[in-house]
Amino acid sequence: MILYNVTINVSPDIEEDFLQWMRETHIPEVMATGIFTEHKFCRLIHQSDDGSTNYAIQYFTESMAKMQEYESKHANALRAKTQERYKDKALAFRTLLEIL
Repeated sequence: MILYNVTINVSPDIEEDFLQWMRETHIPEVMATGIFTEHKFCRLIHQSDDGSTNYAIQYFTESMAKMQEYESKHANALRAKTQERYKDKALAFRTLLEIL
């Protein structure tokens, strides 16, 4: 099992819209690819100096082959939508983990 983790630093002025859009649009679109079997949407517990909040979306898939399929067929378009909507007010970094 592979865990694809996307951590996003969200500016306070877009946070409410971001949460709604993630729940109603973006996460459903990612799940509709058929690549991932489940997901979790989390808020990191920490204090930031600039008032921003970090969120992590964890997507679970069966194999690296499935993850590579996501990267080659879906990732660029889905990332572009987020980038276009929020520009530098939602900055993401991604990690892949193997569940042991």
